[in-house]
Amino acid sequence: MPAHRVQGYLRECLESVLDQSFGDLELIVVDDASPDACAAIAAEYAQRDLRVQLVRRTERRGVGPARNAGAERATGEWLLFLDGDDVLLPGALAALDAALTPDVDVLLFGHDRTDWWETVRRPSGEDVTGDPFAVTVAAWNRVFRRSFWVERGLAFSLGAYEDVVPAHRATLEAGERFGSLDRACVRWRERRGGSFAKSPGREHFAVIGRYEELFAAGGVIAGPVAGGSAVTGPDVAARLFPYAVEHLLAVLDDPGRIAPGDRAAFFRAAAAMLRAHRPPGHTPVTDRQRALLTGSYSSYRALARAGGRMKALRTALARRKKSVRARAMRVTYHADLRRSLDPRLAVYGAYWNRGVSCNPAAIHAKARELAPHIRGVWVVSSRHKHRVPPGVEYVIEGSRRYWQAMARATYLINNSSFPGGFTKRPGQVYLQTHHGTPLKKMGLDQRRYPAGTHGISFQKVLDHTDQWDYSLSANPHSTEVWERVYPAAYQALEAGYPRNDVYFTTKPDELARIRAELGVAPDQKAVLYAPTHRDYQKGFLPRLDLERFAAALGPSYVVLVRAHYFYGADAGLAAHPGLVDVTAHPRVEDLCLAADALVTDYSSLMFDYACLDRPIVTYAPDWQAYRLARGTYFDLLSGRPGETPGAVATSEDELTALFRDGDWDTAETTALRAAFRERFCPYDDGGAAERVVRRLFLEGHPAAGRS
Repeated sequence: MPAHRVQGYLRECLESVLDQSFGDLELIVVDDASPDACAAIAAEYAQRDLRVQLVRRTERRGVGPARNAGAERATGEWLLFLDGDDVLLPGALAALDAALTPDVDVLLFGHDRTDWWETVRRPSGEDVTGDPFAVTVAAWNRVFRRSFWVERGLAFSLGAYEDVVPAHRATLEAGERFGSLDRACVRWRERRGGSFAKSPGREHFAVIGRYEELFAAGGVIAGPVAGGSAVTGPDVAARLFPYAVEHLLAVLDDPGRIAPGDRAAFFRAAAAMLRAHRPPGHTPVTDRQRALLTGSYSSYRALARAGGRMKALRTALARRKKSVRARAMRVTYHADLRRSLDPRLAVYGAYWNRGVSCNPAAIHAKARELAPHIRGVWVVSSRHKHRVPPGVEYVIEGSRRYWQAMARATYLINNSSFPGGFTKRPGQVYLQTHHGTPLKKMGLDQRRYPAGTHGISFQKVLDHTDQWDYSLSANPHSTEVWERVYPAAYQALEAGYPRNDVYFTTKPDELARIRAELGVAPDQKAVLYAPTHRDYQKGFLPRLDLERFAAALGPSYVVLVRAHYFYGADAGLAAHPGLVDVTAHPRVEDLCLAADALVTDYSSLMFDYACLDRPIVTYAPDWQAYRLARGTYFDLLSGRPGETPGAVATSEDELTALFRDGDWDTAETTALRAAFRERFCPYDDGGAAERVVRRLFLEGHPAAGRS
């Protein structure tokens, strides 16, 4: 398994192998000098499963050499090559084991494919039990007997299309010892961006050279073919030529591989190679094949235009309709788009224009200190403008000044999204800070849980994601998830969460002031109760009798109650001396600083609060319902280090008993919290805001500024 820049997919890939019902395997992961967390993820699995080996390469050499390195390390009877962003389907290895008989050296099997929308489909018209050359040419849809692989000197090529030569050679040389299994065993996950298949360029010309190599070496390819005769050069050309033509046409037609400006050059290079190796008597069966074999690029273009004319017309009409609508709505905005960008202007937003808060607020404050030449302007809704602190410049969403700022700003910083569907200009730099570490399913993963989507347009989610230049990450877990569920060409900025800096920098006198303002006496312990929003319920329903809970804790405790912001400005609490409603408090960071312990369910606040290294109690009376309705990335109640942050209660009586008996803060819960902090707070140290400000405003950003 080669691994390079697939950190968002690698865990699922590894687990798809290790969770197979057939477990007699070795899994060799070759880290091809990946700059992300691939090696760390593979090392984690190797540490806990002896079947996993990690091969580290200090210099990237590509997929082919990485696969070769794995094959050289292998000791098993069979070789199966799997890419780090694909998965083995359940039961695949058991089915393959049953099909691998002693008279088979190479076994071809089926696959399906899924896109980022999770639409699963089988390749159209592909039949693995028919002509083995007519299927997808790939390393990962066939199994090789290792002794056959070694004896025949098979190896993947250096560079692109590395599997064309060994895949075709193995098929030719196996002859009658070639078998097939009509079952999908691998799921090929098409990535929206970042993969070779989605990166147009001249590297794709390599496929022409691969077939040139096969045809030129045809005379030395050895082994029996069906009927027992030896393979000769003419046999190779006659057998492969029709599929080479179709493969090259498929690459030529794919805009994800061949850019429009390279199309003519690719066509002419492919046509010249094919003419040199065209076997006697070969007759093209389609007009496209005929155009390629005669070298008539004008004929090919005419055929392509005829085939795509209706599609192009529909696309043009749709674009025109969208353009007209946009001009009608924002004529003045489009006038401003013709003006130059202001290199000193940054626009900030948070929580869908609810005010000045979260990571953008921490970045804004640090920028005023370290980059005072940057003018920061906040976007807020008219009903939340009272939340803007004195001295902070702001614009009202949808106003003339808002559209002027969005058109002219060089820097855009938000933890959610900007309103109105703005047009991101070349030269603008968009930092998406997010507003929490994901426990619940996010982005494209939400499609599996429609009860919580409430009409989300996932195409609009992707359109928004395409605008990002940087995606701020609080921990490796977040980086992996964001990369997969928000697939686009942005750069991960693993700097920690700026909003968490205060947990490392607040002085004791400031902490005492915050507690006093909240009404917490010096001799009292403050418990912050902060449950999250449920997609399947309306209103603030805490599933906890807060008055009874406060009474059970007694006067030595005070319970700070923070309802989710979706539910309004207060939690609707009855008067009680042990309860304080802090829902409307403008800074949740102050509440965390004031609290001696956090009681929450599934709120991402737990990941931030872990920075303080104070007890976290998980109160989850509806865990099963939440997991089924919303989906989660790990089992919060498992008790495993790195998943459970401390004590757990699933009923009100259990929660009360934890505080009554002192079990909310023990040596065991401290150890769990340490593992949780190690996994989810590795970058937080009080300097996150400075790192982001320096990266965004004071250093270059070559990956930024995409339109």
